[in-house]
Amino acid sequence: MSKHTDIKKITVNTIKKMKSNGERISCLTAYDFTSASILDKAGVEMLLVGDSLGMVVNGYENTLPVTVDEIIYHCKMVKRAATNAFLIADMPFGSYHVSDEQALENCIRVIKETGFDAVKIEGGAERAGLVKKLTGCGINVMGHIGLMPQFVSTMGGYRIQGREGHEKLLADAVALEEAGAFSIVLEGTVSSVAKVITETVKIPTIGIGAGVHCDGQVLVFHDVFGIFDGFTPKFVKQYANVNEIISEAAKAYIKEVKSSEFPQDIHSF
Repeated sequence: MSKHTDIKKITVNTIKKMKSNGERISCLTAYDFTSASILDKAGVEMLLVGDSLGMVVNGYENTLPVTVDEIIYHCKMVKRAATNAFLIADMPFGSYHVSDEQALENCIRVIKETGFDAVKIEGGAERAGLVKKLTGCGINVMGHIGLMPQFVSTMGGYRIQGREGHEKLLADAVALEEAGAFSIVLEGTVSSVAKVITETVKIPTIGIGAGVHCDGQVLVFHDVFGIFDGFTPKFVKQYANVNEIISEAAKAYIKEVKSSEFPQDIHSF
């Protein structure tokens, strides 16, 4: 459990100081009141309402159909549960791609309606101008480079990034830092490249499939706890198999209902 669990509210400064102090940062996704409450009480420093909710909660084939309204809906549930964690809202595909003005309007809406601490957007140097505008308006921004799910079609699929060198990814990370991003997600990135980036930038790097050298790690709630059984990425460590536990419990419930073993007198009035 983190030493920060006794702090009433983790801030952007807390996250930055964790890097300078050499303390690893834990981050998980959360999509509802119950999951956020459990993770917040456990001491997870950052909770991300990711557009991954499109697949693990809403049943879409990928993250692209997720809307701003859906992100806001789930963020509100998480906000009501989490009192300690730093809260980040994923900006979905199409919400910041048309223009900087559209992006600014959507990000302001998300922050105002959810009370979240930050937004996350995908893209490197090409997003630096937008990041600068957002931070200039008082919005904390988490960058996201490497494998970017919202750009998977143009990237040629879910391909590991950095195998041809670190120059482009490093330049992207530096550009985001200079633009004011408080941290950067490195996804699906060769470990040695993630190490170079982490050692170069002064803001925290949060890895997902990017090796041990990042300043922190993030994984999807349903993957970590074995709830989503569609597929398990190589970079995921499953810490529990809740899917199996719930399935067995559901079968026991069905059996007892059909045999009239449940409810018993102690469950009746």
